[in-house]
Amino acid sequence: MSNIVHIVGTGTIGEPLIGLFSDFREKFGIDEVTFHKRTPLVYERARLEHLMSRGAKLATDPDRKSDFEDLGHKVTYSAEEALERATVIIDCTPVGNQMKEDIYQNLSGPKGFLAQGSESGFGKPYARGINEDALVAGEDRFLQVVSCNTHNITTLVKTLGIEDDGSYAVESGTFVCMRRANDITQTGSFVPAPEVGKHGDPDFGTHHAEDAHRLFSTLDLDMNLFSSAVKLNTQYMHSIWFNLMMNRDYTLEEVRTRFQNNPRVAITQKRNANLIFSFGRDHGYYGRILSQTVLVDPTLAVRRNRQIYGFCFTPQDGNSLISSIAATLWLMNPDWKTVSERLSPIRRWVYHEI
Repeated sequence: MSNIVHIVGTGTIGEPLIGLFSDFREKFGIDEVTFHKRTPLVYERARLEHLMSRGAKLATDPDRKSDFEDLGHKVTYSAEEALERATVIIDCTPVGNQMKEDIYQNLSGPKGFLAQGSESGFGKPYARGINEDALVAGEDRFLQVVSCNTHNITTLVKTLGIEDDGSYAVESGTFVCMRRANDITQTGSFVPAPEVGKHGDPDFGTHHAEDAHRLFSTLDLDMNLFSSAVKLNTQYMHSIWFNLMMNRDYTLEEVRTRFQNNPRVAITQKRNANLIFSFGRDHGYYGRILSQTVLVDPTLAVRRNRQIYGFCFTPQDGNSLISSIAATLWLMNPDWKTVSERLSPIRRWVYHEI
């Protein structure tokens, strides 16, 4: 039986996923990569052709096929054909929940479906390195890959909090998410000045802590987390200030050692977002750093033995990309050892130092 990955959407997450699956198709054990785009645009012709030159095959709605062909694109499948043939479908649109209700839940062919961070409720939330133990083969067909900041927060909590017996030493966690205004690929939603967010939930503040809590709840953990958010007038990177209250004494040396021992954490002495972003642009895949977080070592502090403070940067959406790939490979073959082996070709972009 062929393993076919179908990606719906060619935006900030969809495009690099199409590229990653195409470039490493054989290493991942994938036979074919298809993607759906609905609207033919002349100014996007070059990037679509580049994706197809690397092996990805275009699918679109029947009423749009001739429009794509008029632009010189080869349309291989209709949207319906691509969905029916797929082994795993990755929805990278902001309407994943609607697509699940209207289409996905009625498909019997695919082994599984993924949606991205904004689509809460699509399925069981997942982040690479956090809750693999919570995924149940044959049962969890619908997965939600959590947002990039949720990856960051949960990685901070697990790295600093988990003990040898599997319990957590975290009493509470507070986070201030300083979000970039928009992605460099986007032309709208930029802000002229810092814009603070509302605390819409009395328990969690913003959705960032709520999403992190929901992720840990898949492991039967009830984390006491609260977050605030502010949108900054920059396109570089998200950054997070964190404070974790622990139930035992920590030293600064232990904090540093815990971060150093997590291969998914990138550690840096740099304190400027543009320098981290530039490193990703020069050395990353599609400009992405695939680490879960970039921890700024000079900002770490331990106050009164049990209060841990620091800053970190969120590596754009690189962390959610690697989780999307891992979840796809698991849905195809639910064995985490095999998944880890197949991910080896892209570990060069999971940096430990920046």
